[in-house]
Amino acid sequence: MRTTSRRKRREQYQRHERRNRIIYGIIGGIVLLAIVAMVTVLPSPNQRLRADFEPTTLSIGEQVYVQQCAVCHGINLEGQLNWREGNADGTFRAPPHDETGHTWHHGDSYLLERIRTGTATMSPDMQAASNMPGYEGILTDEEMQAVLAYIKEAWPTDIQRSQARATAAEPTQ
Repeated sequence: MRTTSRRKRREQYQRHERRNRIIYGIIGGIVLLAIVAMVTVLPSPNQRLRADFEPTTLSIGEQVYVQQCAVCHGINLEGQLNWREGNADGTFRAPPHDETGHTWHHGDSYLLERIRTGTATMSPDMQAASNMPGYEGILTDEEMQAVLAYIKEAWPTDIQRSQARATAAEPTQ
């Protein structure tokens, strides 16, 4: 009788082990599939959403940026050295337009207005604190849109998405 109970226990143990192997195999397969999906399907935070920007638009934007913006905001969008510190005359230094700056915190309408008018439409204290010129009459609307696309294209995906949310939250005019 002891042999029979040992045999039954061994058989139960083997069934239990087989069931556990199957369950762990299924769980492992699901985890592996999830990891593969994350690596191959989802963009990493440092990937760009290049497909969102037309190559012609980016080319125009780069030309405009180099000719009109880089002298203050840096050829690599890096802004002026110590940009968070004010100048002796009380004005701000040109901030970076890369992900280290604050450009991406604003929606497209605000950014295009800054390109178009500089600080002319801002409060008097902001007008006095910035040397940002307006480009209305210098750049076309297409060139303003293109330079903004060029700047945005340089941002990592997570920054582009944050900026897109800021744009979506802007009041419609």
